[in-house]
Amino acid sequence: MKTNYELRYASHPEDAKRYDTSRLRKEHLIEQIFSKDEVNMVYTMYDRLIVGGAMPVNETLQLESIDPLKSDFFLSRREIGIYNVGAAGKVIVDGEIFELNYKEALYLGAGNRTVEFSSNEAAKPAKFYFNSAPAHRNYPDRKVTKADALVMELGSLETANHRNINKMLVREVIQTCQLQMGMTELATGSVWNTMPAHTHSRRMEAYFYFEVPEGEVVCHFMGEPTETRHIWMVGDQAVISPEWSIHSAAATSNYTFIWGMAGENLDYGDQDFRKPTELR
Repeated sequence: MKTNYELRYASHPEDAKRYDTSRLRKEHLIEQIFSKDEVNMVYTMYDRLIVGGAMPVNETLQLESIDPLKSDFFLSRREIGIYNVGAAGKVIVDGEIFELNYKEALYLGAGNRTVEFSSNEAAKPAKFYFNSAPAHRNYPDRKVTKADALVMELGSLETANHRNINKMLVREVIQTCQLQMGMTELATGSVWNTMPAHTHSRRMEAYFYFEVPEGEVVCHFMGEPTETRHIWMVGDQAVISPEWSIHSAAATSNYTFIWGMAGENLDYGDQDFRKPTELR
């Protein structure tokens, strides 16, 4: 197995205004989440969130600590949320096995223990997408499925944003230190997410887009509400959203995305909305 990581620094909105396309993508887009028998991750200075993925095919992959953590175990001072967006697989935590099927999630609290990923079948590999944030204490591990989620149905086909927001790793469902994660599924015929757009200066956010059909694309919008920018993406890619930035998208098809947040509070409703007519 192989562990790959890179460090991303936070940017000031005044600087981000001057980014060209390549610089914007370099700073905010995570193009390669999954590689065969590898663990990939990005350590971002936005609330020190780590965004990554593990794709075990012929090997069992270990979630290794990386140098920026300065710890023997990845979870020594961190919590993690994991979603399986592939075929059936397992997450093994100090020998305890958690079976994860498609779109099922797992929360693991902080502690000095080993975490491993494996697929049930090499021909049908699991794909484990994860977000990890610093944690001040240990909370119990818990598997969470869509049946456990708090579901918000929003939007309509008339406005091309009919969607279900599955709040899964949130404080109303489980205990976490600062990490929150969920999954938004867009209905057929709908392409817009998170519109009207909003910011929340108390929390940063990362979006992972999947179930994007082959040949289709997602246009992710970010930036200050009056200085928006866009990043074109395909499926199985993620984007980092600063706390000062909107985070919204439209696509050439319906799709699903996983959102993850870290920061000062656990209030999902802590959002500063901007009317569509205010965006520039």
